[in-house]
Amino acid sequence: MTEPVAYLNKYLDNSTNITRYKPENQRLLSSEPLYTADQLHKRVKMTQAEFETIKIIKQKNNLLSDALNSTAFFGDEKQQSEQQIEFANLFINLDLDNPEETIEIVPDMKWFVRSKRASNFGNYIYLKKIESDDKVTAFNLKSVAEQFDTQEEAEKWTNPLTEAVQLPVEGE
Repeated sequence: MTEPVAYLNKYLDNSTNITRYKPENQRLLSSEPLYTADQLHKRVKMTQAEFETIKIIKQKNNLLSDALNSTAFFGDEKQQSEQQIEFANLFINLDLDNPEETIEIVPDMKWFVRSKRASNFGNYIYLKKIESDDKVTAFNLKSVAEQFDTQEEAEKWTNPLTEAVQLPVEGE
């Protein structure tokens, strides 16, 4: 959806027009894209879990006022007002049969500490803290590795052979 959806065309005779497709014309002086479909219909980025929550709220609440009352908003009054406006736009425009038109599902990202080099088989070694004390051990699987919310937290556990990397939680 990043292709332009409209073009402003200027011709040698100083005339202009707007078309949905870029014309191929000998008299064409220039053809500039006006906007893309993404710019026309901005998509909200959220994780799968956030989408499931929004879907449940939309299914349970027929009215926007009910949905707003059943949703928690955080921050000061201005931030809450902005969140409510964004939520209202999403609630009104969300088509549960075609959610991809208004929502882009992004992976849930966390920070991990892993070896700087992959093995000969292309696998990394990931850090896992042991809960009993501040010792660590290594695992080949990211799924059992320690997950950190911030880069700073992860970097506390790095050494010269490891690095902090932000990766999607789902999948390997």
